[in-house]
Amino acid sequence: MSEITFQDLALADPIQRALKAKGYTTPSPIQAKAIPVLLEGHDLLACAQTGTGKTAAFALPVLDGFARNPRKPFRRGVRCLILTPTRELAVQVTESFKTYGEGLGLKVGMVFGGVSEKPQIKALYGGLDILVATVGRLLDLKQQGHIDISQVDTFILDEADRMLDMGFIRDIQKIAVAIPQQRHTLLFSATMAPEITKLANGLLHNPKEIRIAPQGTTAEKIDQHILFVKKADKQNLLLDLIQEHQANANNQELSLVFSRTKHGAKNLARKLCSLGIEADSLHGNKSQNARQKTLDLYKKGEVRVLVATDVAARGIDVKNITLVINFDLPMESDAYVHRIGRTARAGTSGKALSFCSEDEVALLRQVEKLIKRTVPVYSHEYHAAQIEHHHTSGAPAQKPKQGGGGGNRRPRSGGSNSRGGPRGSGGSGNRGARPQGASGGGKPKPQNENRPTGGFQKAANGQRSNRSRGRSGR
Repeated sequence: MSEITFQDLALADPIQRALKAKGYTTPSPIQAKAIPVLLEGHDLLACAQTGTGKTAAFALPVLDGFARNPRKPFRRGVRCLILTPTRELAVQVTESFKTYGEGLGLKVGMVFGGVSEKPQIKALYGGLDILVATVGRLLDLKQQGHIDISQVDTFILDEADRMLDMGFIRDIQKIAVAIPQQRHTLLFSATMAPEITKLANGLLHNPKEIRIAPQGTTAEKIDQHILFVKKADKQNLLLDLIQEHQANANNQELSLVFSRTKHGAKNLARKLCSLGIEADSLHGNKSQNARQKTLDLYKKGEVRVLVATDVAARGIDVKNITLVINFDLPMESDAYVHRIGRTARAGTSGKALSFCSEDEVALLRQVEKLIKRTVPVYSHEYHAAQIEHHHTSGAPAQKPKQGGGGGNRRPRSGGSNSRGGPRGSGGSGNRGARPQGASGGGKPKPQNENRPTGGFQKAANGQRSNRSRGRSGR
């Protein structure tokens, strides 16, 4: 942890009061390093793990700039523009700005797809100090003439690596060209792939660079394990782990399960609900309102288990997630880091368990290569020794086809069927339902294997040290 406190940082009094009211005293490493650099007015390229406090690292200096340099926004205009890859992250970032800037009287808004444009257009009409946006909706509203970004003086890309993964590179460049070339630009990323460096070179001017952890590093307090298991046994294993976790955890502790597909996430949530576990699903087929409702219930603890696709790997900052389970290993190894980063946030500890079936051996090798460590093996009732041997032997392994996994049906040898929840529920609205015979007594036996045991302050000379002239933004 950093030896300095927030009181040691030159943040405006209203921000200091907001931090004190929330009980925040000591900045995280990324905050301790980034905030002084940003208060001096430099462009910044920052790389840090998920869950390390990157949002406050840029939100606090931006708000400090607004506190020291107040200016009424113009009609449809924006002073500070923050791009995020997902709607969930947009909501999280917006909430952070409102919390830390509570005493500043700023106009903070957000725009994202999946909901009606009309409320967003209405909010934009009078102008905003700070706008948090997803790329697609921002461009749509700009093309319709509902937003003016020609006077943006602070441009922030949050989770830039995820935006590149989602194919937004050209759209980001379009936005960069449309805003002033003399601006502050900040790029935050959980990884520092060559594509991120290339993007930064086109957007930032003489930036300072901060790296809190190397690419692929996972939080130290995450207890990681791999579970070799046949596909047919995955659902039974998941049920055992969830029940064990809930039996040993307090009522505030939550579990997060990752499925590779939307269909798989929905079916797993239905199955857990049918067995009396308070569960719901989060995936791209749900409307934004439905997704936000699910997240709100999850944060309150009314949903104890959330089954999600990678749409939830970033942007979900929920306290008390003490168990993350990768029901399916991700197709891209970077996603593993982001998924398990949903636990052990802000210095807490957590457990991450990942299933590996025969067709996922190549994905496990990919993960271990990225994080530069061997993930320890977890002993369980359904251990598949031959899959572990395949992995450790180095024999050739192929990646599974994109879209597979998540919806494995358990064998028809007893117990509840794979569609135990009400049809069409998607895991919502039927939490806690207990059908007859849901005590778990009908689980099939494992199959054969032997078990092993805003604008920133100006620099001192009165000039913004990171202004550039004539940059293309590409």
